[in-house]
Amino acid sequence: MLQNAWLIPLFPLLSFIVLTAFRHAGRLSPLIGLSAALASFLGAVVVFAEQWQGNSYKAELQWLMIGDQSITMGFEVNPLNALMLVIVTLVSLLVHLYSKGYMEGDSRIAVFYAYLGLFTFAMLGLVLSPNLLQVYIFWELVGLGSFLLIGYYFYKPEAKAAAKKAFIMTRIGDVGLFIGIILLFWQTGSFEYDEIFKAVENQEISQAMITLTALLVFIGAIGKSGQLPLHTWLPDAMEGPTPVSALIHAATMVAAGVYLVASLFPLFDASPAAMTTVAAVGGATAIFAATIGLMQKDIKRVLAYSTVSQLGYMMLALGSAGYSAGIFHLATHAFFKALLFLAAGSVIHAVHTQNIEEMGGLWKKLNLTGPLFLIGALAISGFPLLSGFFSKDEILASVYADGRYGLFALALAAAFMTSFYMFRLFFMVFSGETRTKQESVHESGWTMTAPMIILGVLAVTAGYVNTPWFGTFLADYLAQGPVELHSDHHGPIWIPLAATAVSLLGIVLAYMMYAKRSIRRDWLTRSFPSASHIIYNKWFVDEAYDATFIKGTKAASRAGTLFDRYVVEGAAEGATSAVQWLAKTGNKLQDGNVQTYGSAVILGLAVLFIVIALTGGYFS
Repeated sequence: MLQNAWLIPLFPLLSFIVLTAFRHAGRLSPLIGLSAALASFLGAVVVFAEQWQGNSYKAELQWLMIGDQSITMGFEVNPLNALMLVIVTLVSLLVHLYSKGYMEGDSRIAVFYAYLGLFTFAMLGLVLSPNLLQVYIFWELVGLGSFLLIGYYFYKPEAKAAAKKAFIMTRIGDVGLFIGIILLFWQTGSFEYDEIFKAVENQEISQAMITLTALLVFIGAIGKSGQLPLHTWLPDAMEGPTPVSALIHAATMVAAGVYLVASLFPLFDASPAAMTTVAAVGGATAIFAATIGLMQKDIKRVLAYSTVSQLGYMMLALGSAGYSAGIFHLATHAFFKALLFLAAGSVIHAVHTQNIEEMGGLWKKLNLTGPLFLIGALAISGFPLLSGFFSKDEILASVYADGRYGLFALALAAAFMTSFYMFRLFFMVFSGETRTKQESVHESGWTMTAPMIILGVLAVTAGYVNTPWFGTFLADYLAQGPVELHSDHHGPIWIPLAATAVSLLGIVLAYMMYAKRSIRRDWLTRSFPSASHIIYNKWFVDEAYDATFIKGTKAASRAGTLFDRYVVEGAAEGATSAVQWLAKTGNKLQDGNVQTYGSAVILGLAVLFIVIALTGGYFS
């Protein structure tokens, strides 16, 4: 099956083509999309099973010949992308099924499923790419797919603005990636991963160039994975349908940046400066986004900032030489974050609002969504024996083992905040008295609950693929790839104990404030009004961008317009007017009047005599 792995992305592409050609497919649209997603998932499972046995495969064909340089296209199956194939296709399949119930009655459902197919195709193509040029092509196609999905409700100004913002901000990062790819090709003469890694290993690239290219590639990852400072598009992307949020912000687009750094890990690992930058940006992003999540009132935006924070954890792990830890958390996060988004969608579907201040008392009314949301909240909080507990523990151990003690403290603080804001969200939505204006609140249908149940099971069990107790199966599997793994970091026993302590502390504090209410809900805002105001307004990052880049760009555009209008066009119009005046003047002289010609001759002779007289009769 490895030889036919290229078929996996073709199934969603085929669904995109069919649904685009037959936009009035109506009820057949979910069936077409689901069939394609299921075929891709089954193919990915077979490929993963074969790859698990230690088999890898690479196939390429010549695409272009420029001089002596051959540019190829093809596909590659290795441990990292085989795992990603399963994660992407599984989450995509579950989102396709969930969307059947969530989007029911939508007049453009064929378009929606077509966009899902395009996006899934682009992500799978990116994962299977064997060289950086092909990665970049699918990287941009992923951006196009996300633009279409985020702006699906095109009649809403907020959705249109969010789609444009996501497209533009990720393009900023893509410029860095593009330059990095060009420099790597200049240094190695190839876009192939193997050739680049060989050049790095043989020291054919200078240390300064390795650092520069790694940082440029990382800029691309910053844009796609919503890291500081290019993170602001990701929360605004919540304007898209909730299934889109689950797909984009769980295992696909936002994971692309993490996947890119992981796939080029030997390049980053060869530069201590690049590794430190990745770790520092990841740690700063984790704590920064976690603070914002503390005070958000939109259920999807809380989860969005949580995604930014968790992506920061993954980058922190990779920058701390925790390759397997970063991939491990990427996998577990895909399941519990997709679960949380789908459960949030079930809540929104029931109460028709995203404001958590207008929810409450839904535990008894949503008897499946409530427990499943609780499982997701416990998993992301690092509650013992759930998937997030094991992956976060490995990240903390990697950071500590790498000697990054300041970032370790930040990661612990972010873990406390994560458990607090997640259970603030849980208690405000599911506990207490009902605050919703919706009279009939009922559980979602099976097409929406079945995907959540599957993800709930995975959110509990997925962590056991890489534990010091049962076996480091995932790390051993990833070690078969081209990346030389550092020694496993299980760390001292106090690290998981400390992580558990801060997680439980956050849960207890949220319970005391939002469920039992023995602590005033406005205690933080009353105690720290200025800080609370800044955090509530998301650290005014968007306002800072508006005051600098946006207004600066507009001012430069206006200045350029004025320069073009009054200087460039003015000079052109002046030259035109001068030529026209000369033409009109010459036309007046050539009017056919003999008296005028005679006067001109006499005047010319007079001038000639005066010149001769002044020069003494000689011309010099």
